[in-house]
Amino acid sequence: MSSFNFDVITLFPKAFELINNLGVITRALDKNLIDVNLHDLREYGEGSYRQVDDKPYGGGAGMVLKPEPIYKAHESIRKSSKSKTLLMTPQGKVLKQKDLVRWSTLDQIIIICGQYEGFDERIRCLADEEISIGDYVLSGGEIPAISIINGLTRLLPGTLGDPDSLVDESHNSSLLEYPQYTRPLIFKEMEVPNILLSGNHEQIRLWRERKMLERTLDRRKDLISKVQLKNLQSQETDQKVLNHLILLEIKNKLENYPDW
Repeated sequence: MSSFNFDVITLFPKAFELINNLGVITRALDKNLIDVNLHDLREYGEGSYRQVDDKPYGGGAGMVLKPEPIYKAHESIRKSSKSKTLLMTPQGKVLKQKDLVRWSTLDQIIIICGQYEGFDERIRCLADEEISIGDYVLSGGEIPAISIINGLTRLLPGTLGDPDSLVDESHNSSLLEYPQYTRPLIFKEMEVPNILLSGNHEQIRLWRERKMLERTLDRRKDLISKVQLKNLQSQETDQKVLNHLILLEIKNKLENYPDW
């Protein structure tokens, strides 16, 4: 089985030394399930000083990454027929679990890490997708890139010891994961729910399903909207009305569960 290739264009390749101490990624590297190839942008810089940035036209604070070094770095990478290039930018689409699942069917992801105050607009032409990991700004794209490597690697066959552990994780079904417990039975006067000790698998399944709904309703109502929208969607119905109907439907559904 050929490995999944991550090719990362970055000004700070040392930032990726972290992945050598992240269990899932380290095991995948040891098993040759993935390759992480770092392309130091400075090596593609211009002139004797290997310049990779310059002042922005029109003025403004900070420096902007030049297009030539990034194009040269990107062109130097041997690309698979099943490859995508991702540009890490706060302006990108916020990363979702479904994106990782979608990319796991590829065999190569090329990641361009932005830096400084930004990058020349023409760099965007290289990207198949622009990705952000949240509505905040970091000093560069290295941490977002590591997040993608980590999240995607976990989905690759042979990476996790128990593949079934992926099934009920948060966001896989657009609902947050149910609460989990392990020994001891009582810790600081907090007890494991009796239903989990019952051995009744159907009742445990119902309890977990209810807790997923309750937790998502409490913490991420927007996810519940996505889950239920297909059942209620109508082009004539206002979105606010839909959202109200969705919450009512979930609350009614919760009332039908057993009271443990």
